[in-house]
Amino acid sequence: MFEGILKKMTSEINSPINYFLHMNEGFIHLNQCIGKNLIISHKGSQCLNCLKELPIFRQGFCKSCFFESPAVGDWIMRPELSKAHLDQVDRNLEYEKKIQLQPHVIYLALSSHLKVGVTRKSQLPTRWIDQGAHEAMIIVELPNRYLAGIGEVALKDFFSDKTNWRKMLQNESQPINWNEAFNKAIDHLPNELKLYVKPIKQNIEKIYFPVDFYPSKVNSLNLSKTSLYKGKLTGIRGQYLLFEDQTVFNIRSNEGQRIKLQLSF
Repeated sequence: MFEGILKKMTSEINSPINYFLHMNEGFIHLNQCIGKNLIISHKGSQCLNCLKELPIFRQGFCKSCFFESPAVGDWIMRPELSKAHLDQVDRNLEYEKKIQLQPHVIYLALSSHLKVGVTRKSQLPTRWIDQGAHEAMIIVELPNRYLAGIGEVALKDFFSDKTNWRKMLQNESQPINWNEAFNKAIDHLPNELKLYVKPIKQNIEKIYFPVDFYPSKVNSLNLSKTSLYKGKLTGIRGQYLLFEDQTVFNIRSNEGQRIKLQLSF
């Protein structure tokens, strides 16, 4: 029996990816649980920021922390709103400078379909793994989050910026001509960003997930409606646990929920 507050799974690059879930007793290597029955019991919630036992509003934070913490400012989801390069504060300038004023990349990733995204360079390949992408390519590296954000905004006119999580979990994706996609992205970057493009293309990164069986349809486990669930784990992709009965459980969207986890044989 394990108990703890859910936080996103830690991943380790391997073939396939290694996944670890942090519980009070330590890390569980979830790959070793594939093929076994898991019992998940919902026991409450705790804000990941203030650590109070409060309802989770969004992203593992209570309502107050969500609107006050610099870790969930608007610039997180919309990098083009970053202002640290102008020495302008949003919620906490020291924190914002630490995150925003470091190398970022614009990338293309394939999970259900090709999408454009932005992340800190230090977050690769974790960002791609969390999105469930099985192929990805860096388009350009930039010195701060703002520049990456305006590049992403420009490319949204030509590429999606969303993942179809249902198709990703059913392992449905469209074939991609990566050379064509790379050249299209470069052509449509704002001119002020093209000077950062390296003359040699980046390699296509391939990612393999530990999945025995993909669901033919997807039923999402909601802890607020189903406080006790038992199912056979058949795989892990992105931040999702996949079960034999077509149930999927998004660890990331349940951050801050307290659970008990038990292996059942």
